[in-house]
Amino acid sequence: MKGGYPVQDGIPRRQQRLVAAPGAEKARDWIGANDTKTEKLRRQTLRRRARAEGLELRNSAYGYALIDAARHPIEDRHDLSLDEVESRLAPS
Repeated sequence: MKGGYPVQDGIPRRQQRLVAAPGAEKARDWIGANDTKTEKLRRQTLRRRARAEGLELRNSAYGYALIDAARHPIEDRHDLSLDEVESRLAPS
């Protein structure tokens, strides 16, 4: 031992457990990750389908809205769910 550390092949070695930075997450929460990814892919697919029909899919705190070329919401609604958006778009 040299300086309190074990020596291996003439090189002092120190083993120390790394401590996470303050505020860093302790363990990742993978529960629901597949659901989140599936919802994101579905939203992107619906956004592309709306764009193909000349519409824009936008989201807000209340839900989703389909906006036409004149920048007016379809059916004056801003609270559509993804299921409702899908039913309003023609199947591709």
